[in-house]
Amino acid sequence: MRREGDRPETLYIVMPAYNEEANIRSVVEAWYPLLEGKAEDSRLVIADSGSTDRTHAILTEMQKSCPKLEILENTGKQHGPKVISLYDHAIRRGAGYVFQTDSDGQTSPEEFPAFWELRHRYDGVFGNRTVRGDGQSRAFVEKVVCLLVRLFFGVSVPDANAPFRLMKTETVKKYLYRLPADYHIPNIMITVYFAYFQERAEFRTITFRPRQGGVNSIDFVKITKIGWKALKDFLYFRKDMKSGRSARRDG
Repeated sequence: MRREGDRPETLYIVMPAYNEEANIRSVVEAWYPLLEGKAEDSRLVIADSGSTDRTHAILTEMQKSCPKLEILENTGKQHGPKVISLYDHAIRRGAGYVFQTDSDGQTSPEEFPAFWELRHRYDGVFGNRTVRGDGQSRAFVEKVVCLLVRLFFGVSVPDANAPFRLMKTETVKKYLYRLPADYHIPNIMITVYFAYFQERAEFRTITFRPRQGGVNSIDFVKITKIGWKALKDFLYFRKDMKSGRSARRDG
């Protein structure tokens, strides 16, 4: 049952950003028009906190011509906590759907309408990057992640971490608050929750282009460090999921 004030057809397109001055203007210009034809209170929300370049200045300037563009500040500079804050924002605003992608220009807004058309059939529609433009090393990392997900949680998914996902916020709400607010890889665990608890989910092939400008803030060394910590986290989450407990974070 929905809470009073919830808006079932409202769409929140959400993106984390960090030092994306080379991409942010073109990304907003590409994604903002997708709000047309959606519920009037739909929004494009970008979490920009910690950027040391002109990302924030560009976003602030663009709000003059893009009134449905919102900026989340004070979310920390790390990607994972920003994604969690964005999902939490959509939930608290009562949005019916949340769509997450990144602000680096690697995903294509032209592929979103096909996802939107499936919104009533599935609780989540997830991108599957069968061909990746960001290098073989990252493709290898994703294969390892999917293998670990299968070993730890007994679920098989083709792409656990794709930043191209349309989800019902009421379903995201069931799982988001099991994660610590500063968790680094929330999208992986949310994908796991959808699969483990057999939510209605669909994976669709998407285009994943090379980064359109700037430098990725997460290098292979950081990925390795996050991966080692993930192993310990997976053990905890698996125990939590099997016990049925809810490891809710504060707030």
